[in-house]
Amino acid sequence: MRNFIALFVFGMLSANAFAEPARWKAEGWKTDFSKFSVKASEILSGGPPKDGIPPIETPSFTSVKNAKDLADTTPVIGLSINGDARAYPLRVMIWHEIANDIVGGKPVVITYCPLCNAAIVFDAEVDGKALTFGTTGKLRNSDLIMYDRATESWWQQFIGTGIAGKYTDKKLKLVPSRLEAWGEFKKRHPNGKVLVPNNENMRSYGRNPYVNYDISAQPFLYNGSMPEGIPPMARVVVVRRDNKEPLVITMAAVRKKITINTEGLQISWKAGQASALHTEKIASGRDVGTISVTRNGKDVAYDVTFAFVAHAFHPKATIRKK
Repeated sequence: MRNFIALFVFGMLSANAFAEPARWKAEGWKTDFSKFSVKASEILSGGPPKDGIPPIETPSFTSVKNAKDLADTTPVIGLSINGDARAYPLRVMIWHEIANDIVGGKPVVITYCPLCNAAIVFDAEVDGKALTFGTTGKLRNSDLIMYDRATESWWQQFIGTGIAGKYTDKKLKLVPSRLEAWGEFKKRHPNGKVLVPNNENMRSYGRNPYVNYDISAQPFLYNGSMPEGIPPMARVVVVRRDNKEPLVITMAAVRKKITINTEGLQISWKAGQASALHTEKIASGRDVGTISVTRNGKDVAYDVTFAFVAHAFHPKATIRKK
């Protein structure tokens, strides 16, 4: 498993890249494929099989004070619930994509899709039942498709919506988090915890298997339309809104103004976070900075992703460039 990209490209070229429900059943899925909300032809095999990218089931942590091997520029998913603050470094998440956890007494699923640079946390409770999630090994619009272990329903990570099985059209609730530099998390939560590998030898933690991906001209395993007037791999900030299209604004626009106030939101940029998808050593990636989104001083759920992703899942949303 030297490089997941090789597997993705293999999957694209494979005759099995475009799977059908009957073939998925033959793979052993117990999913109820009579309930399906997207076109089967949109779903690609990413290469790895079910849980071939292994989710973290029993996360291990150390204290912020004891974490000595993380550079301040290392990108982490920062999460705080009921005073329980935890950081999930992308140096770990890039190899697992999903971490099932209980934070501040709340069951959550922490997710990261490298091909979309989508770091999103969801409430893992659905219809009063706490679910745990795994990776299907499949993609749609280059985005991770997850599955829950209770019903094996398939879920689209970027929008947190069930697309196949019992939970088709069910939506997971977003939990506010930050994709931030480790140095920033330490300042905000000096008594917090940070995720560490259960087995340091399981993967090459700290290495980026997608070298130069975020400066490539085109995304991998994506055959949809591209956004107009902006490079497909440009970073954008996405803030979901009730009953309307999300607010989408380029990171470059926020970086230029440092802070943008709109719709009661304060969207700010600060230097110091390395791109996880640039150089081979994650902590050495170019500085893309940290975005924060707040309303009245409280964190609002948001995502920093690529323009093609925002366009693919929200084609009617306007991408603001200033």
